Amino acid sequence: MSEKPYSPPDLSLRGDEHVRAYRESGGERGYIWNGVPILLLTATGRRSGRPRTSALIFGRDGDDYLIVASKGGAPEHPEWYRNLTAHPEAEIQVRDRHIPVVARTARDDEKSRLWSIMTEVWPNYDSYQARTDRPIPVVVLTPP
Repeated sequence: MSEKPYSPPDLSLRGDEHVRAYRESGGERGYIWNGVPILLLTATGRRSGRPRTSALIFGRDGDDYLIVASKGGAPEHPEWYRNLTAHPEAEIQVRDRHIPVVARTARDDEKSRLWSIMTEVWPNYDSYQARTDRPIPVVVLTPP
């Protein structure tokens, strides 16, 4: 995995504010963030059982959607990833489309190829991986 220089993102739209703007506008606001496409992932909380929504960078591999559980290179996985591993059935919103998906972590034999797709979308993933000892998962979201 080749490392490209880290480029700090514009964080003026993030978190709950990003989710709210995206939902209210049907993706007109928030679909493109720092020049990359964003989807909304709604997964079931592993402890609460309640829906939890995150705005995430995504890529495509055929009909599948790809997301990366980077948490900016933090030592632990993001909560949305832990939720998906407990409850893999989820929903994504891409612009104004709501799509049911089943999530899985990319297998070792496919991760390198999928990682390359995602670093083309967001080169900072290589920098995030360099910051942590944990292997950062690529998650494959497959519509039915």
